[in-house]
Amino acid sequence: MFDKILIANRGEIACRVARTCRAMGVATVAVYSEADADAMHVHACDEAWLIGPAPARESYLNGARILEVARQSGAQAVHPGYGFLSENAGFAKACAEAGIVFIGPPVAAIEAMGSKSAAKSIMEKAGVPLVPGYHGDDQAPERLAAAADDIGYPVLIKASAGGGGKGMRRVDKPEDFAEALAAAKREAASAFGDEHVLVEKYLVGPRHVEVQVFADGDGNTVHLFERDCSIQRRHQKVIEEAPAPGLDEGRRAEMGAAAVAAAKAIGYQGAGTVEFIMDAAGAFYFMEMNTRLQVEHPVTECITGQDLVAWQLTVAAGGPLPSNQAELSISGHAFEARIYAEDASRDFLPATGTIAHLRTPAESRHVRIDTGVREGDTISVHYDPMIAKLVVWDHDRTTALRRLQHALEQYLVVGTVTNAAFLARVAAHPAFAEGGVDTGFIDTHRQELFPAASPVSSRILAAAALFELLSVDQQAEIRAAASSDPWSPWHLTDGWRPNSDNYHTLHFMDGEQDVEVIAHYRDDCFLLELPDGEVRANGTLNADGRLRMELDGVHLDAMVLRDGQRLTTGVGGDTRELVVHDPLIAGMEDELSEGSLTAPMPGLVLAVNVSAGDHVSEGDALLVLEAMKMEYTIRAFADGVVEHVNYAVGDQVSEGAELLAIVSGD
Repeated sequence: MFDKILIANRGEIACRVARTCRAMGVATVAVYSEADADAMHVHACDEAWLIGPAPARESYLNGARILEVARQSGAQAVHPGYGFLSENAGFAKACAEAGIVFIGPPVAAIEAMGSKSAAKSIMEKAGVPLVPGYHGDDQAPERLAAAADDIGYPVLIKASAGGGGKGMRRVDKPEDFAEALAAAKREAASAFGDEHVLVEKYLVGPRHVEVQVFADGDGNTVHLFERDCSIQRRHQKVIEEAPAPGLDEGRRAEMGAAAVAAAKAIGYQGAGTVEFIMDAAGAFYFMEMNTRLQVEHPVTECITGQDLVAWQLTVAAGGPLPSNQAELSISGHAFEARIYAEDASRDFLPATGTIAHLRTPAESRHVRIDTGVREGDTISVHYDPMIAKLVVWDHDRTTALRRLQHALEQYLVVGTVTNAAFLARVAAHPAFAEGGVDTGFIDTHRQELFPAASPVSSRILAAAALFELLSVDQQAEIRAAASSDPWSPWHLTDGWRPNSDNYHTLHFMDGEQDVEVIAHYRDDCFLLELPDGEVRANGTLNADGRLRMELDGVHLDAMVLRDGQRLTTGVGGDTRELVVHDPLIAGMEDELSEGSLTAPMPGLVLAVNVSAGDHVSEGDALLVLEAMKMEYTIRAFADGVVEHVNYAVGDQVSEGAELLAIVSGD
C-alpha cells in the first residue's frame, strides 16, 4: 500500500478520498488554487500545496505543476478524483514517466474510451449491444445525412469527444438536419477542440442506466450492479439511485455481463462505469464508458457495503480485487441528490454567493453527506457549483424515498440560491415514487415541478413570526441577566399596554408583496392574525435556528435562518425567503433608495471608488462589476454619504447582494 498520495482535485471528492486514506493509514497531499486557500479539502489533508491562480486551466488542470508537487512532497501516487485530469491520457502517461502511480486505468484504456466513435467500434467487436447508428470517420455532411435517413428519425447527433450534453442535438425531421449538424459541430469544436460527431437513433422516453465495474492488474473483473441516472437537466444528472427501479434479475445479470465484457475488451484496470441507454421495452444499448470514479458512486457503496475508493487504492498498489463476483450482493436501496448552487426556475442557471448559514440533516447509517463546502465558504464562478451530495439508504425503495424527502426538507442554505426545493418536488412526485423515470422526466412533469408562484403559506408566516417574537424574548433575557436589575419591568417583552390589547404588528416582504401578521400576547401563547385566519401559536427556538412550534395543537418542526433582514424559513418541505420589513422606516428610506446599490447578477468586483464616510453626488461612479464578460458601473442615485462598503476589489458577489449603502448627507 502507498505511504502518501496526492489528491489532484478539490471539493467533495478530494475530501472523500482524504477520508478513506486516513482510515487506511495513508498520508494525503492536497493541491489548491489561490481561490481555495481556505477550502475544506485543504484542511482535510495532511499537507497542502498552492498550485496556481483561481482559473482551473492555471491550477487544477496544470498537470506539470501537480506532478512537480507530487515529486517534492514524496507522494507515490496521484488520485485524480473526477473531472479535471481524471480522464486525461496525457496526464496519466506523464505520471507513469515520472514514476508516480496514476490511480486510474491504463493510458490505452483512457485513449480507447476517449472517443465515442472509437469506443463504439470496440464494443461492437466485443458483442456489447449498440444503439443503431453511424460512428465512422467520414464526416461529410451528406454522408451523415444519409446515415440519418438510413437510421430513421428522430436521430441524435453527438460530439464524439465529449460529454455533459455539449455538441448534442436531437433532430426530428430531415429538413432540420443540416442546421443541427452545423451547430453540433461548432459546439463540439469549441468545447473539445474536435468537431467529429456520430449519429444514432434517438430513443423516445429512454432510461439512463449505468453499471459500476472494477478490474485488477491480473485481469479479474467484476460489476457492482447498476445505478439509474435518468433524472437529468441539460443532459446532466441530478438524482441517482441504486439499484435501478423495476429491473428484474435476468436483465440485471445481462447488463452486468455486458459491462464486464466492455471492460475486458480494453484491458481495463481500476474503477469504471459503463453507461447504457434503455428503451421502454427494457432493451439496453452501450452509450459510453467513463474511465474514472463517478460522482454518484456513493449509492453503489450504500447497497454493496463496499468502499470504492479503498478498492481503487488497493488495485492501484498492485493488490487483487477485494471481492469476487459471487461475494457481491445488493442490500437495500439508495438515492443521491446533488445539491447545486443554481436557480431551477431560470433554466438551472448556476449561482454564486457566500454561504451565510448551512443547516443539514444529521448523518447516520441512513443519511450520508459528501461535501467540500462549509458555512462561510464562497461558491465562486471558477468551479462547479455543486454544494453537496445528499445520500440516503434504507431497506427498500419506498422507505429510502421517504428518507430522501425528509432529508431534503432539512437541508437549508442561506447566501445563495440552490436547487434543494426543486429536488424535493421531484422526490415527492407520484410518478417518481412509482419508479416511472426516464431522461425526459423533468420536461414531462414541468408543470408540477415548476409551479406558479403562490402566496406564502400560513405555516411559513407563523414560523417566521414566532422566530421574530422568540428571538426578541431571548435577547431580552440575555440583557436582563447582564443588567444590575434583572427583574426590572423594563425587560419585559409581553407587549403590555395600559388600557388596550397587547399586540405587535409584524411585516414581511414576500417578493413584492407586503404581508402583515398581528401577534396578540396571551398568557400561554401568541394569537397570530394571519391573512387566512387566526391561529394560536407557541414554540421553542434553538440557537441553530431549529424551531419546534405548536399551531392550534399541531406540533411541527421548522427551520428559520437569518441573514440581515432576510429570513429563510422552511416547514415540511416548503421553503420561502421573507424580508422583515418596517413600513415606516421603509417610507423614509424610499427617498434615498430610488437607485439600486445591489449587484444586478453574480460577478467580480473590478473597482471600488469610494470608502465609508465619503460624500458623493448623484451619478458618481461608486463601484464597477464584471459579470458575464461585461462591466457594470454602480452609480449614486442621490447626493449623500457612503455609510459602508461591503466588498473589495477581487471579491465575488451574488445577485442581489448589497454592495454599499448611502445615507442622506443632511
